[in-house]
Amino acid sequence: MDLNTGFNKNDIYSTNWDVIVIGAGAAGLMSSLELPSNLKILLLNRNTSKRSSSRWAQGGMAAVTRIEDSEDIHANDTIKAGAGLCDSEAVQMFVQSAPRLVDRLLKLGMEFDRTSGKLSTTLEAAHTHRRVLHVKDRTGKALVDVLNEQVDQRGNVLHQRGIRVTQIWVERGKCAGVQVLDGPALRWIKAKAVVLATGGGGHLFANTTNPTQAAGEGIALAWKAGACIEDLEFFQFHPTALKLDNAPSFLISEAVRGEGAVLVDSFGESPVAHLEGKDLASRDQVSRALFQAMQKQKVDHIGLDVKSISVEDVEARFPSIFQRCRELGLEPLKEAIPVAPSAHYWMGGVATNLKAQTNVKGLFAIGEVACTGLHGANRLASNSLMECLVFANQMRNIELNDFITSDISGNNLSFNKSDLRFSKEQGTSYLSKEIEKLRQLCWREAGVDRSRKGMSSALTKVKRDYQNLLKEPLLDLVFSQSKNAINQFDEIARRDLNLLLDLSNRQMSSLLMLEACLFRKESRGGHFRDDFPTSVPFWQCHTLQTRGKNIHTRPIVNEAEFPRNL
Repeated sequence: MDLNTGFNKNDIYSTNWDVIVIGAGAAGLMSSLELPSNLKILLLNRNTSKRSSSRWAQGGMAAVTRIEDSEDIHANDTIKAGAGLCDSEAVQMFVQSAPRLVDRLLKLGMEFDRTSGKLSTTLEAAHTHRRVLHVKDRTGKALVDVLNEQVDQRGNVLHQRGIRVTQIWVERGKCAGVQVLDGPALRWIKAKAVVLATGGGGHLFANTTNPTQAAGEGIALAWKAGACIEDLEFFQFHPTALKLDNAPSFLISEAVRGEGAVLVDSFGESPVAHLEGKDLASRDQVSRALFQAMQKQKVDHIGLDVKSISVEDVEARFPSIFQRCRELGLEPLKEAIPVAPSAHYWMGGVATNLKAQTNVKGLFAIGEVACTGLHGANRLASNSLMECLVFANQMRNIELNDFITSDISGNNLSFNKSDLRFSKEQGTSYLSKEIEKLRQLCWREAGVDRSRKGMSSALTKVKRDYQNLLKEPLLDLVFSQSKNAINQFDEIARRDLNLLLDLSNRQMSSLLMLEACLFRKESRGGHFRDDFPTSVPFWQCHTLQTRGKNIHTRPIVNEAEFPRNL
């Protein structure tokens, strides 16, 4: 039994949950804190460790805290970075809420860096003022640690790790709970509402700053549940991820350039000198400039020169980044850090309104898995962690469904042992290789530079592979399981099933992304096509994907048109 909550693991299946939250990064944890304290909340975390994309966030959180700054200026910076696709009401709600949520974080125990007793702020790309709050270069970790501590103290929240959500339960058009793989057991859990907080999809690409689990799982779950998906073509490629042979990629925070570091090509020249903001232009512009310079010079990286930053400032502000570089044999204060663009953040996601509601009643989406209209075609640096908090705050007024009538109590359950296996002899090895092939395909055809021919070929292949994979008996068992059944798998089948789910979810998310990329016949923000290299006024609109319908557009929503109907 958890001494703080009074729940134990057996309560997962016997408790009538009000809300199930899927994902335990910043969005999931904050949602659990903001939901009314009289509700019974089940927080499910697929990971047994504390991994999340939120913990990896280095730079900080954007909010107006300085007298020379203003919410209007923050809004204008956000809209400019968004390349004409930000919904104005989402932006206004965000910039107005952010300072208040900074205060809330301080009360929860968040210890932002300070200078002379005042909150320290740094400058990042496309910001006109220093408004990025930080905890050295470990802001995400600090945030998640504080939120975790608070969640652990809540008596109405049961946080369970190592349980994977495999389907969202929808009955008569309403969200009714989830299907989970809990160790070897596949079964269902009822709830009045479900909050998706599963993160993004950077790991769909071979080169990424994201952890393994950020592979579009939430997009696939929502799509299968009937939720609308929006703007999946817009993927942000961070310009400065470490690029070193035989070393894992990791982010070199934009704040390093904000403090004075500059990009240099193989000739010692600036590859971004032609951009209006130079080294601190928006991420999409800098990434394309670096990509083009690398292609022209036939190299796989650009240098990031940090020698203009004092040793004292480096050690105080970026200890984790520079320690990691030194562990890999680099001395950043003497040589340029090799960097290259890498998949970082998905602006698109599950379409929501400002209450975080999807078009499926009782299903909510918060954080990177959601598309709120805030980011448009390109996210302003350090708006993402704060977005998690702003929209989690909307959970205070959550609207719940009534419990569905299906009886899945212990007296009505059937227990079935399964000896199914993945059909391929290579099993785990085959599935792992297929995942890696798909990542390479997405990077090659849907990365920084895209073309119709490459994306069309990739889409055809992914569709075919997905349809073939759905024929696997193990997957069919999952998607056809009755609500009153519990299926038990042996260890080999459980391992195979986890990888099958990984691959099928990746295929579905990649498929939807490629469809959106092909549909938008222009370049804008995080979407660049070499056959349509400019922005076109006709395409100043969102793209919307709905099951059973052709992909279509949605107008930009202005103040008068909110709240939008999904």
